[in-house]
Amino acid sequence: MADEVDLYDDRGNQLASNVPLEAISPLKNPAIKKIVNLTIRTGAVDLAKLENKLATGTIAGKGMVIRGVGHDFPILANAEAIAEQVEDMLRVSEDDDTNVELMAGGKRMLTQVPSARILSDYSVGLTAAMGALTHAIIDVCDVSMWEAPYVHAAVWGMYPQDPDPADGAVKMLVDVPIKNEGPGFVLRNIPVNHLAATVRKRAMQGAALAMILEEAAQFEMGNCMGPHERGHLLDLAYEGLNANNMLRDLIKENGKTGTLADVVYSTVERAKADGVIKPLKEMPSGFVVYDADDMQLWNAYASAGMLAAVCVNCASMRAGQPVPSNIMYSCCLMERETGLPGPDFGMAQGASVSSSFFSHSIYGGGGPGVFYGNHIVTRHAKGQFIPCFCAAMCIDADTMYFIPARTSALYGEVLGAIPEFAEPMKAVAEGAQEIM
Repeated sequence: MADEVDLYDDRGNQLASNVPLEAISPLKNPAIKKIVNLTIRTGAVDLAKLENKLATGTIAGKGMVIRGVGHDFPILANAEAIAEQVEDMLRVSEDDDTNVELMAGGKRMLTQVPSARILSDYSVGLTAAMGALTHAIIDVCDVSMWEAPYVHAAVWGMYPQDPDPADGAVKMLVDVPIKNEGPGFVLRNIPVNHLAATVRKRAMQGAALAMILEEAAQFEMGNCMGPHERGHLLDLAYEGLNANNMLRDLIKENGKTGTLADVVYSTVERAKADGVIKPLKEMPSGFVVYDADDMQLWNAYASAGMLAAVCVNCASMRAGQPVPSNIMYSCCLMERETGLPGPDFGMAQGASVSSSFFSHSIYGGGGPGVFYGNHIVTRHAKGQFIPCFCAAMCIDADTMYFIPARTSALYGEVLGAIPEFAEPMKAVAEGAQEIM
């Protein structure tokens, strides 16, 4: 791959120039590899909530209360000692990458299980942390053998009766393996709201983080073999990492008075000016059909245009609700403006129809913020789709029932403190420069 791009941040500042496309590959870029590594190793613990659960008997799952049972274990008062023991139990060797940190005055705790513990299954990022936390609380708070099962239940939730410890004390971005749709879906099984909260609701940064994980998943799913690898990296560069400042230019050009169609027109004009597309023939009606010598590069331009259209239109109403229809009509207009296929060669448009039905129509299940690439109606698109949903929920001014603050505050507070998660565009650019 001979392609080179310049990478810019969400404020239009150049981060790196003449970056070879391979340098942003999830297989080579050290920042992307670290983001993926931390995603499957990092947990967030709400110690204050855990202490309250034990005090009120609301353990073992949603809506389940053990009446008359309350245990006033001084978890917050002993947070430092508990964190120290958790780290000591998790650590495999003295110089490994184990990390346990207290945050929010000792009310929250970040856990990073060492890479050495991940032998064959990323679930150890969850199970090892829960196991260590259980033992630490029992030891530090001097819990008797009769009361220890309550601590276990509060930390592990309904596991093992339910293989999904959804009400457990340790929360991770990724979900348990049983909830993955198939091979390679681990990094696509992260709700949009979690990512929006992690980047503090900044649209382009959220889209970048979402696309980094989505495209890394494409590599794991076997979709980036041979000639397809370049196409996916171009999509990541232009839509996710603001290559050549194109994404921000499209948003800025149309941000004040532009409509969704205006963004499409701007995208097409940019593609024409850069020589990405050229007239093929003029129809009797005067309609010009375009052609592209490099269809993968056109797809990257179209994908960036789709995200820009979502940002402009959702921002105009300060709401994330229209993201499925924004995707649908930006794809549709792009096809009709050029005669060329839209983003993901029609997959994005198709996924937008079904996701619109699930979030807005008869079903009305939960809104854009609870979607993820693992969902039955969004899994068909290959990386370009979910970043648009994440950007929309970053822009949303809390008009939805399921907002990041409601569903994902803990992730924002704990995981948002990790530089690679908070500033993914900067991290990837710096990672690319390391290996150039």
